[in-house]
Amino acid sequence: MSVLPDAEPAWAPCPATPQLAAVIDARPRDLGGFKVGRVLPSTVRRLIGPFIFFDHMGPADFPSGRGIDVRPHPHIGLATVTYLFEGEIVHRDSLGSNQPIRPGDVNWMTAGRGIVHSERTGAELRQTGSRLDGLQLWVALPRRHEETEPEFHHHPARTLPALEVAGIRVRVLAGNAFGESSPVRTFSPLFYVDAALPAGSELPLPDEHEERAAYIVSGAVQCGNERAESGRMLVFAPGVPATLRAIGEARVALVGGAPIDGERHIFWNFVSSSRERLEQAKRDWREGRFPKVPGDDREFIPLPD
Repeated sequence: MSVLPDAEPAWAPCPATPQLAAVIDARPRDLGGFKVGRVLPSTVRRLIGPFIFFDHMGPADFPSGRGIDVRPHPHIGLATVTYLFEGEIVHRDSLGSNQPIRPGDVNWMTAGRGIVHSERTGAELRQTGSRLDGLQLWVALPRRHEETEPEFHHHPARTLPALEVAGIRVRVLAGNAFGESSPVRTFSPLFYVDAALPAGSELPLPDEHEERAAYIVSGAVQCGNERAESGRMLVFAPGVPATLRAIGEARVALVGGAPIDGERHIFWNFVSSSRERLEQAKRDWREGRFPKVPGDDREFIPLPD
């Protein structure tokens, strides 16, 4: 999604729950008639592992004739990761990709030195009306890969590892967790997991990654003395074993990994270790030097003031 990330999510330390370092509550943001819950970045935790941005899209119902229309916009220095629970989005980019993403699939777009993409509701769903619920995350690229060639890879649901952990259905969307590895190409150690918890079940968090967090997509869970419902992210203390217990049925997204190699700066859709590189990206977009999106080149999102 094209947004200007801000950095003031509600948060609180958790002195009564030693497994937790902080709690972050998503805040509603309106992206031109479509609401998302913004979790990252935060003034307290700008990143969880290499994950520098976290939006919960929806759940939203679109009547006939309506849908999402995120016009062409640029990225540098990051990878976008899109995952849906319901609905469909048509991704187009300046590499010529034209790919619908549906529930259970993963779209991984590496921006690197620069890419432009759009995200829209397809014509068929726009006629019938639709429902959308999903997550979009950004992964900051290591310095040696910030200027890599842009790429786009679509991974159908059937290609992603699925397993049971303590009776809980788990899917490894990216990286490594619970002894499984996703086929999604990544650039640094990380994990991204979708877990569906039956009522009363308990899920131990992966302990092989230094930074870990759990975002509650639906339902409610408990960790120690902390209860968390939909729209809340629990950030776990490094090196401390932690377990989530489902209060009723719940769905959670687990993310984390190794800390990124140094400070990252964000402006609009650009991420970089260099402020000068951000300024160059601003000039390039303002002056029309980014490539166009084939089949979607009549509109674009202007650079924010």
